[in-house]
Amino acid sequence: MDKKTRQNRSWAMAGVILGLAWPTMLEQVMQTAVQYIDTAMVGALGTQATAAVGATSTVGWLVFSTISAIGTGFLAVIARACGADDRSAARHIASQAVLLVLVTGTAFTVLTLALSGRIPVWMQVDKGIQKLASTYFFILYLPMLPRTASTIFGTVLRAAGDTKTPMKVGVFVNIINVVLNFLLIYPVRTFSLLGLDVTIPGAGLGVIGAAVASAVAYAWGGLHSTVVLWRHPVVSPRGQRLRPDKKILKSCMRITLPNMLQRFGTSLGYVAFASMINSIGEVATAAHTIANTVESAFYIPGYGMQTAAATLAGNAYGARDGKRMKSLASMFIPIEIALMVLSGTALFVSAPVLVGLFSDNSRVIALGSNVLRMVAVSEPLYGFSIIIEGMMLGVGKTKAPFLFNLTGMWGVRIVCTFFCTQRLGMGLTAAWACMIAHNMLLFVLYLVCYLRGTWNPLKEKKEC
Repeated sequence: MDKKTRQNRSWAMAGVILGLAWPTMLEQVMQTAVQYIDTAMVGALGTQATAAVGATSTVGWLVFSTISAIGTGFLAVIARACGADDRSAARHIASQAVLLVLVTGTAFTVLTLALSGRIPVWMQVDKGIQKLASTYFFILYLPMLPRTASTIFGTVLRAAGDTKTPMKVGVFVNIINVVLNFLLIYPVRTFSLLGLDVTIPGAGLGVIGAAVASAVAYAWGGLHSTVVLWRHPVVSPRGQRLRPDKKILKSCMRITLPNMLQRFGTSLGYVAFASMINSIGEVATAAHTIANTVESAFYIPGYGMQTAAATLAGNAYGARDGKRMKSLASMFIPIEIALMVLSGTALFVSAPVLVGLFSDNSRVIALGSNVLRMVAVSEPLYGFSIIIEGMMLGVGKTKAPFLFNLTGMWGVRIVCTFFCTQRLGMGLTAAWACMIAHNMLLFVLYLVCYLRGTWNPLKEKKEC
């Protein structure tokens, strides 16, 4: 193959990568925008309102990380079936996804609503806002079944190469959330426009209004995702029996279980991490909540590329195409690092302005800006870890990421944060330094995995 042909193929591959990645990035922008808008609109009500909304957010990560792990198992096996051009198998696997949505969605609805009154207590939320935080959590998790459907069915669609539909769902979820926030959070207002008094309706529900708005938006997203999956030409479960298929479920669970334990363990670590930060005080809680919200937007390029990496790696594995698998890694890594350098630089420069969008408290702005600038420097290295992990998830290699993430979370972040905040009396800056140390460990572990080639099952089989 001559140089020009190789270049043409490289550009074609880059086009495929970006074609899959950009809708996922935009979808995540919309998901993050829901958090931004809730935090910003509630932030106008004061620091207590911000803390009430953000104090239990890590519990949500714990719940949805477990659900996302189930989606990862289906992503790997459906991407593999699509790579082998076996549509019948893809549809049958999708029917098993429907079955698991019904089971897990119902189970998590009962669990989250039953524990909503205790979660703020366990999270060491200030007693003055525990009741408000509990009510917000309860309302937000009422539509747990459609939210589960949106998460898992979105993954099924992306595994089939359809990243645009989940993106469109995210856009409409965000629009619904914004409109309802505007109507439900604030009371009736009147302002002058071109000499005329204009009255804006409003329910004046505050934090509760934000919860209702998000719940309605998420419910619509889940219902719409279900309808789209049912009509999809490749992975529609229509006509399939909703009976457990032990072979399919076992294959999915072999991939899902380590990823579920990883996500559950790391998310439980986030809960412990946030709980220790909540114990520092209201200012630290508000700054941490806002910084997390701001930071999440700047990881969007990384995680959008990770989804594309997982899908294309699964396709290559299903087709048993070792050359394509190798070229995918060489294409993804430089694109990912370049994107994360740009996003990290933007985060570093704009940190004070972005934190200021959510709070007018000078202490919160200074503290939130400081920790965001710290983490911005580490983003490119973390981006490398995201890509290698995504390719491993796409081919079903979930045990190593499980070990890597649990070691980093509990062996570095939680232990170090405990000593820094609970024993040495240090604050939020020290806690985020421990988080960055965790990310650096992941970079080293995934770099070793990449250099040794243990991420690639096709290489391992060839060597055997």
